[in-house]
Amino acid sequence: MSQPFKQPIAKPWIEEIAPYVPGRSTGDDGRRLIKLSANENPLGTSEKARAAFVAGAASLDRYPDPGSTIIRDALAAKYDLDPARIIYGTGSDEILHLAAGAFAGLGDEVMYVRYGFSVYPIATRRVGAIPVEVDDADYATDVDALLTRITSKTRVIFIANPNNPTGTYAARSEIARLHAGVPSDCLLVMDQAYSEYLEPEEEDGALDLARHAPNVLITRTFSKIYGLAAERIGWGYGSANVIQAMHKIRAPFNVTTAGQLAAVAALGDDDFVARSRTHNRRWLAWFESEIASLGNAGLRAIPSKANFSLVLFEGRLTAEAAYKGLMDKGYIVRWLPGQGLPHGLRITIGKEADMLAIVAILRDMCGQA
Repeated sequence: MSQPFKQPIAKPWIEEIAPYVPGRSTGDDGRRLIKLSANENPLGTSEKARAAFVAGAASLDRYPDPGSTIIRDALAAKYDLDPARIIYGTGSDEILHLAAGAFAGLGDEVMYVRYGFSVYPIATRRVGAIPVEVDDADYATDVDALLTRITSKTRVIFIANPNNPTGTYAARSEIARLHAGVPSDCLLVMDQAYSEYLEPEEEDGALDLARHAPNVLITRTFSKIYGLAAERIGWGYGSANVIQAMHKIRAPFNVTTAGQLAAVAALGDDDFVARSRTHNRRWLAWFESEIASLGNAGLRAIPSKANFSLVLFEGRLTAEAAYKGLMDKGYIVRWLPGQGLPHGLRITIGKEADMLAIVAILRDMCGQA
């Protein structure tokens, strides 16, 4: 008698995961479009970083340094950190997954703010933990709402600051107040992927907390202002115990040799970072002003501290129609129905010509609507 056919079945918490949806670069018809959907640096990559990356080709036959020593040493020197307490990964995404994997499991709770980074629920469900989405305050982090939702099961709290996809920012005093209310056995993860776009006086204090508090981890990336998105290099800093636990489940050789060289060169190119920040500051402010002038048509830009703007469509012109209209004109932005924002478009701050064109297209569509 033949046995019934069987096949591997994923765990129920894995089945519940909604896969991450990356920013697109092509239209519905397959055309390559000008990509303003993934928050990449419109100025490209530092030439110093490019040259260092090319130099890495000389050792393609050898595994990379498993400890990413040159990155850790460069970061330690730049930010006055203990290199032994720096972890590195395939983008900051891997660091976020490591945090959930090391400190949460079946039955535990992991908290994050509504309209937060879409990797948080994925990292949570991947380890069988329970995602707890906390109410926002007009698309921003609500510290009081977070504090009221903490329970004895809360093991990890993810906060992006500035937040993605909203661009909102919680001030230093708010982060300090949040940390003061977080139990000592709960890990507060401060995701700072866009921190380099902040002005010095806007620094939220999370790095200093990570230096001294045993339950704080910060994560950063080389994908945004440093223009190394293709190499997927992220890093984190926390207490020795936190970092040691994460290393136990970190993938070996997770940063390429060329990537390590490029990251160190990018970190040292202060001129490129300054130009990137200046370009973003100018065109983000201009773009938000132009969207404000379309307020009568129902458009609203959530104030952003990142390198993108979340534009809400609350009038006759819908976000879906604007998304498709921009696509027809050769631009791809990020429409966010899968993140509870069917009325929102996240638009990367691009080159001058791109921003002028985006606004002109939106004005035209508002007039037609």
